Amino acid sequence: MSLNIPGLVVMVLFYLLVLGTGIWASMKSKQVHKSSQADQTEITLLGNRGISLAVGVFTMTATFVGGGFIVGLTEAVYTPTMGLTWAVMPVTAALSFIVGGLFFAKKMRDRKYVTMMDPFQIKYGNLISGVLSVALLISDIIWVTGTLIGLGATMSVILDLSYTLCIWISAAVAIIYTLLGGLYSVAYTDIIQLSLIFFSLWLCVPFILMNPNSADITETAFNFTYQAPWIGSVDKERAWGWIDNFLLLTLGNLGYQDFHQRTLSASSSATARITCFIAAPIIFILGIPSVLIGAVAASTDWNMTLYGSPSPYERGEAGQVLPIALQHLTPNYISVIGIGAVAAAVMSSTDSALLSAASIFSSNIYKNILRTEASERELQWVIRITVVLVGLAGTSLTFLHNSILVFWILGSGITYTIMFPQLVCVLFFNISNGYGSIIGLLVGVLLRVLSGEPSIGLPVVLHFPGCTFEDGMYVQRAPVMTICMLSTIFATLLFSYLASLLFNKKLIPKRWDVFKVGTHKHPQKQILMSNGTTKTNEEEEKSEAENETEIKLTTSRTDEEII
Repeated sequence: MSLNIPGLVVMVLFYLLVLGTGIWASMKSKQVHKSSQADQTEITLLGNRGISLAVGVFTMTATFVGGGFIVGLTEAVYTPTMGLTWAVMPVTAALSFIVGGLFFAKKMRDRKYVTMMDPFQIKYGNLISGVLSVALLISDIIWVTGTLIGLGATMSVILDLSYTLCIWISAAVAIIYTLLGGLYSVAYTDIIQLSLIFFSLWLCVPFILMNPNSADITETAFNFTYQAPWIGSVDKERAWGWIDNFLLLTLGNLGYQDFHQRTLSASSSATARITCFIAAPIIFILGIPSVLIGAVAASTDWNMTLYGSPSPYERGEAGQVLPIALQHLTPNYISVIGIGAVAAAVMSSTDSALLSAASIFSSNIYKNILRTEASERELQWVIRITVVLVGLAGTSLTFLHNSILVFWILGSGITYTIMFPQLVCVLFFNISNGYGSIIGLLVGVLLRVLSGEPSIGLPVVLHFPGCTFEDGMYVQRAPVMTICMLSTIFATLLFSYLASLLFNKKLIPKRWDVFKVGTHKHPQKQILMSNGTTKTNEEEEKSEAENETEIKLTTSRTDEEII
């Protein structure tokens, strides 16, 4: 196979379009900075909290419709041992937006947080927030790797270009425009990218469905034709595993900074919530083409195509089934259009992960821990350097060539078992404190490590009920991730209560109270430090009047007891 010149030209034009949009958005960012008194850091990370409803819906949806979503969804439907019943990503993503809009968006937007780590820094201090911030950075790097693998596989198959070259070029483009304009560049390029994803994928579907080498997908859905029915099934042994994956992909998304960055950048808390509710059905619709392509691939007699026998699954190429299907089941010009959809999806997620990591490191680690006196100019350079380093780290890991689903589950595993339960506790339970957070973190990580993970070669040490020995290794049948998540919440709240009780009853000397749970610190001052701004307390009091009143009353009672 020779180099696909028309496809290469189309991809170059697409990259130039995206890059041009990013440069234009960066100019808009500079104009906003000149015409307002807002901090440059807040403009870069949150778009001056002025992202409209329309732009917000585009960028929220595009963030989660990445290469992992499109290519991984097709892989799940096509794989004989999984099928449609296991391809739950569109449903779980939609549910994530709904849950986030109902419970998280308003609470966090009203408090004017800069990142999702701000409540941890305010309530628990720098030590715990620093550790959790590192976990988030790791999940963002994994996110970048998973999305870029999808693009490398697609472009290398259809364009006959080097897998490594495809990935590094795409990563470079995403890094450049993210560097130039921050959230403005990310949000406005998302509009172009999501539009291309929608029209390109749906344009490919009729050609895929009408190709002569595939059987009717309505017949192969429930009947064994060329492989097991693509509808899939959930047998009794794997039922808990299915529930575990479903909850992981639903609630794990809420542990990513990417999601909260979209709601925090909205022009109001109402806009933030509506953005989530509108994005939910859109992301579900965007998953349908990938499902249909996977169904057709499972219904294809590959011996009748140029690909030949054995099938992609038998060759160990199930992770590349989307580009393989586009290459061999559609005309060349249609397969090129399909590449554009994957490339757009990859960059829309990659840039979000880059900016997310830059936000966490610059705001919660560098500004509030390492260099509290850092200037705005210095922070801008920190953001740029972080974008580059995270991009390089994520891109470098693509040499592993693992299944996209593996990276998807690993990244969500970190956010589901660690970040999500910690976020729930810090936002919704007043009793939570630093002591409980540390114990909860240790319990969650320890249980997760001892439970094992076959996809990365981590052996099973802790055998939950139903654990079986198959093909030389132990396989967990229990909902391991969910057990770890619930254990983290339980341990956090239990030990928070015990620590508070021991110090308030003076059973432990107050001088040993490192996290000051026996006395109340000055929350208003901490909020200012976390946000890195010089705003007055009155702005915070407007959105949290009742909460501040309660804190003042509690502080008064504590002072009286001390006197």
